[in-house]
Amino acid sequence: MTPDGDEADANTVSERTTQRAPSDDPETRDRPSGSATMSTVTDTQPSAPKPARTTSGGSGEQVFRGLTTGSGLVVVAAVALIGLFLVVQAVPSLLANNANFLTSPDFNTTDASNLRFGIRDLLVVTLLSSFMALVIAMPIGMGIALFLTQYTPARLARPFSYVIGLLAAVPSIVFGLWGILVLAPAIEPVAAFLQTYLGWFFLFAPGNLPVLTGTIFTGGIVLAIMILPIVTATTREVFAQTPRFQIEAAQALGATRWEVIRMAVLPYGRSGFIAASMLGLGRALGETIAVLLVIRAATSPSTGSLFDGGYTFASLIASAASEFSQPLPTGAYISAGLVLFVLTFVVNAMARVVAGGKVNG
Repeated sequence: MTPDGDEADANTVSERTTQRAPSDDPETRDRPSGSATMSTVTDTQPSAPKPARTTSGGSGEQVFRGLTTGSGLVVVAAVALIGLFLVVQAVPSLLANNANFLTSPDFNTTDASNLRFGIRDLLVVTLLSSFMALVIAMPIGMGIALFLTQYTPARLARPFSYVIGLLAAVPSIVFGLWGILVLAPAIEPVAAFLQTYLGWFFLFAPGNLPVLTGTIFTGGIVLAIMILPIVTATTREVFAQTPRFQIEAAQALGATRWEVIRMAVLPYGRSGFIAASMLGLGRALGETIAVLLVIRAATSPSTGSLFDGGYTFASLIASAASEFSQPLPTGAYISAGLVLFVLTFVVNAMARVVAGGKVNG
């Protein structure tokens, strides 16, 4: 036999083996012979070359990655620079302070050679007004969000949402004027009632103001109205993202509307609701103009009552901004701003811990 004859026999055996292979495969064993033949033909065809990755697409991805990374670093750098600026400006005044910065209720910077300033009253007024706003806004915001997502027809939910959102567009100075001219006289009987019958509790005890208007009580209600759009809008978006199959599963088990909310909607939106509340708290802590207009200044130290007057961190700095001409007195106010800066970080960290480190929705 010639070498050419051996090569022809080898090719024949290879072709027969290739044609028998599909019939040996368990998946193709029961198929018609025509299908096996077609599969064989398809397998023997050369595969189409994959499109090569273009250089322009790769460079575009790198550019986009660089822009997004740079944007994130800009935020981190801005926060770091703000914190560094506050520390550098505050340290000389803190070293020249002749009072205890944490426990003194005084804030006297008229004499640059004898600075006496502390943050005790500022911290009390800021926390009382902000937490009172949060206590009022949280249940109302959750109720509005549940009403819009679970009870209101779709054709009415959108107009209601627009109305709630419009509250966020009202300027702070308008809230402040409305609070001191309209709200404060209107709620004065309520304040008197609380002080008369619940005055044994320190929050409702007589404060350091001779009147019941322009107190932390009034300021807390104004702040609650101001942060309500933030709490409501964010919570509504989270509740609306509740998986449909969870709601339908609860309904299939015969659950009522309230039971569906309790078993499916609230557990899913819990962390989002907490995050929304903390956003509102951050807004309340830093609110300036409305608080400055509503809460009256007090000449005596705070007693820890809701019927006290005084300044928050932000309102005190805003009220004295025109006097920032000397470095040391200015540094005293910057020290107060540094405390507010740290306080916002603490609040956000606590929100992350309470929310479990994640936000649904």
